[in-house]
Formats: sequence, C-alpha cells, structure tokens
Amino acid sequence: MFIDSHAHLDRLDLKPFGGDFSRFMEEAGAQGVERMLCVSINLEDYPAMRRLIEPYPHVSVSVGVHPNETDTEEPDLWRLAELADDDRVVAIGETGLDYFRSEGDLTWQHERFRNHIRAAKHTGKPLIIHTRDSRADTLRILEEEDAGEVGGVFHCFTEDWETARRALDLNFSISFSGIVTFRTAETLQDVARRVPDDRFLIETDSPYLAPVPLRGKPNYPYHVRHVAGMIAELRGVSLAEVADRSMRNYDELFGNG
Repeated sequence: MFIDSHAHLDRLDLKPFGGDFSRFMEEAGAQGVERMLCVSINLEDYPAMRRLIEPYPHVSVSVGVHPNETDTEEPDLWRLAELADDDRVVAIGETGLDYFRSEGDLTWQHERFRNHIRAAKHTGKPLIIHTRDSRADTLRILEEEDAGEVGGVFHCFTEDWETARRALDLNFSISFSGIVTFRTAETLQDVARRVPDDRFLIETDSPYLAPVPLRGKPNYPYHVRHVAGMIAELRGVSLAEVADRSMRNYDELFGNG
C-alpha cells in the first residue's frame, strides 16, 4: 500500500471518471493508495478543497498559499493558524520561494514565506516547502526563522546533494516526485540514493509532473507507484520496503492523520 504525500486533489482531471470524484477515489484505493495529503495553494479555494475531502478520513490537508499566487488573499499568521485549528490539517503550506515564474522585487514572497513559518511554529505543524531557482534564500530564511523547530519537507525536490544535506540538517525531509524517474535526473537520482532511510517521502504532485512512462499525460496519486519503483531501484531495495518506509516516515512527520 502506498501513500501520496503531496497531491492537489481538487485540480485533478476527472474526465476519465465521468467528473465524479468518488469514482476517482475508488480507483485510487483499488490501485493501492491507502492515504493522501491534499495540499493547499491559496485560501480562496481552500473551503471547497476541505469540503471535497471531508467524506474521506484517509485524506489529510494542508493550509497555505503558494509563492507564485498573486491575485489572492495574503495570509497572515493568525489567518493560517485559524484554518490550521482542524484535526484534518496536518501541515502548513505549500510555501517557500519561486524565482522561476516571478520577477522584480520579491520581498512579498519573503514576507509570505516568513508568515507561514511563524504560523507553523505557532501551531506546531510542519511545513511543506516549495523552492525553485531560490535555494540560497529559501535555506537562509528557514535558518533565520528557526524553522527547524517544527521541520517539515522539501516537496518535489529537484536540487543537489549539498542542498539536500543542508535541508536535512535543518530538520527537513526530502520528497521525491515523478521527476526522479526522468532520464535527465542524474543529480536528483544521486540524492535519492543518499537520503537516510528515515528522511524520504514519495509524492506525485498530481495533476502535474507525471512520471515515466506516463510523461505528458494527466497525473494521479496512484502513479506514485512509479516513483516508489524508481526509488527502490536506486536504493537496491524492494518496492514493498519503499512503500512501507515512506509510510512510516510520513506518519513520523505529519502524524497518523
């Protein structure tokens, strides 16, 4: 059985399921996905996302605003803390920095990131970190805000071992998405070999980033099997061992929700 530690269930392409979310959930269970974490990217869509997963106790949620979201409610510590006061909310995020799609003065991204870190520390819930073309500032702000107090995960990790080592030292785990299956991902595959057994997670980031052999197609949480398979191959262990270890690591980080 698998856990998908990062998916955007409210954004899935449901056409293959006749637009019926419950049919998708049945298929996910049939394909061995035992639990999922549905990750927030803005506050406007959060209430509908929270209602969507309500009937499914094996699905948890996060609350946060993605660094690329612009025309959106700007979250402060107290707003995030209010929403996080919910047993189904297991994390704050996704949050972080993204310099790939944003230009100019990005002080607003830094302040948004700091608000999320402070909310995580206030609530005692771990962080889900997004970083793209911004690793130095991401690590610096995490250090300045003592984010290691709550820790969390660098989701959809794409950096090198040095960045991974620094993240691990800051009390963050490393999560691998379908990118680790790409032929050109040698640097990332090296990280996947070296991360300690108790510090890695697997995810799809669905509906984005479908793994090999499904690149270019809509992604779904049950495709996490392909990510687990690549991790198993790289680490020289069985698929079952990766599935079991990633589940235990998830529970250690986010609780058994």
